Amino acid sequence: MSRSSDRARAPSAVQPNAAKSPNAADQRIGQRVRLRRLAIGLSQEKLAQALGITFQQVQKYERGTNRIGASRLQEIARVLSVPVASFYDADDQADGSLTTMLDTPESLPLLQAFTAIAPDLRRQALELVRAIAKVKM
Repeated sequence: MSRSSDRARAPSAVQPNAAKSPNAADQRIGQRVRLRRLAIGLSQEKLAQALGITFQQVQKYERGTNRIGASRLQEIARVLSVPVASFYDADDQADGSLTTMLDTPESLPLLQAFTAIAPDLRRQALELVRAIAKVKM
């Protein structure tokens, strides 16, 4: 049997027709990049400009459509003034930790809206949310 026929029969490790879907880890990292970017009031355009890429690439990173390479993630962390480790799971963070709660898309707008409420009404707003959630704290 010749070498060329062996290669022809060997299964390929890469499936060229396999549909690419975003990896869950890439999506979580992208979501954390987005949350940090929004928290400091930076637009996708400004982040892209600081990184020397297009804002469409930033969108793809944030959605997890494109993976963020190690050196690019390091640069993103520098621009966003956070350690690289802040984009990774500590240990699945399924314990209801603050980081997990902030990973939801509604968290940042909720916190921003809450801080916009007059201080004397914040306690009432908090009591309303607790009543809706049926949580005692």
